[in-house]
Amino acid sequence: MKFHTRKWVKPEDLNPNRTLFGGRLLQWIDEEVALYAIIQLEIPRTVTKYMSEIDFVSSAKEGDIIEIGIEVIAFGNSSITLRSEVRNKLTQKTIIEIDKIIMVSLDEEGKPMKHGKTKVEYVSDSLK
Repeated sequence: MKFHTRKWVKPEDLNPNRTLFGGRLLQWIDEEVALYAIIQLEIPRTVTKYMSEIDFVSSAKEGDIIEIGIEVIAFGNSSITLRSEVRNKLTQKTIIEIDKIIMVSLDEEGKPMKHGKTKVEYVSDSLK
C-alpha cells in the first residue's frame, strides 16, 4: 500500500474526547480516494458508490501526523475498487482500515461510464 497524503491533527479536528473526530477522518479518506480514482481513471465525474465496514482500530490526538494509504483492488467497467488504511506517521500504528471502497465514473447525465482502464497508471505515464 502506498501512503499518499499526510494530515496534521489540529484542534478543529477533535471530538469531545479530544481525539480525532471519526467524521473528519472519513471526510479526508473520501476526498483522497476520490482524487486518486479521478487521476487513475482520467474522468473527473467519479464518485463514491460504496464503502465497506469501517474499522476504527485506534485513535489520533491533537498534534499527531497521520497518513492515508490507498491501494487498488480491482478495475471494473465503470469502477475502481480501492482499499484504504490510515496510520500514525510516527508510530506506524493503524488508526482505521476500510477494506473496500468502490468509486464509479459517471457520464454527463450521471450514468455509469466505461473508463477503459485495467491497471494502475502513474501520473508521469498519463501526462505524456
